[in-house]
Amino acid sequence: MRLTTVVLVVLVTLACGRPSRGRERAANRPTYDDAPYEAEVDEGLGAAVAILIDTSGSMRDRAPDDGRPKFEAARDALEAMLEATDDFSVKRPDFPIKIGIYSFSSDVHRLQPIVPYDRELLRRTLASVPPPGGGTAIGEAMAAARPDLYRAGVFRKYLLVVTDGVNTSGRPPDRIAREIFEKSEGGVQVYFVAFDTDPRMFGFLKETGGDVFGAGGGDELRRALDGVYQGKILAEAPAAAEREPVRK
Repeated sequence: MRLTTVVLVVLVTLACGRPSRGRERAANRPTYDDAPYEAEVDEGLGAAVAILIDTSGSMRDRAPDDGRPKFEAARDALEAMLEATDDFSVKRPDFPIKIGIYSFSSDVHRLQPIVPYDRELLRRTLASVPPPGGGTAIGEAMAAARPDLYRAGVFRKYLLVVTDGVNTSGRPPDRIAREIFEKSEGGVQVYFVAFDTDPRMFGFLKETGGDVFGAGGGDELRRALDGVYQGKILAEAPAAAEREPVRK
């Protein structure tokens, strides 16, 4: 951070006190604003994964075959899923994995920017996922997280969406998926896990180079996430990225 920025922060704090919760939340709301489909930094080997977690009102319902609310089942399944990165990093220390965490209901919030995998940081971030409430802005979440993938500095880019419902707020996810597919020229891969909802409503993903996996309950959710993360992202990314030309 530049010195001038630090001074401004101190002056505002002294004059106005602690920033309001509203302003803190606004600072963590990613914006789309027609960000270009081009890297903002030099890219190298590695994969960036933006994980989008549904926190709409229906995620407080009990998961089938699981006594917990669905958002708790999703949070725990994601934490277990990401632990596979430890073994992957031992086998491929030359191939960094970068993770960002976003939540969405009627609005979208960046809970953790896309940064190199850090197990303890991810645990703390997942523990801070807000309680469910509001609508379901799936398309807006995809659109908001996408530009961050181009700031990550790696070739391979993924959006992983966990949702239990129909889009009820903002642009529809099929429109955003098609836009991302076309403008990124297939450079951003999109995967959905449909949790306690019909995966056929996300069938459009197969037309845009992505895929959808269904999960009826908590145990199925964990298996589905492992299938996406280990079977798709960690399996495909290194081989695909190594075919990319190395940029200097």
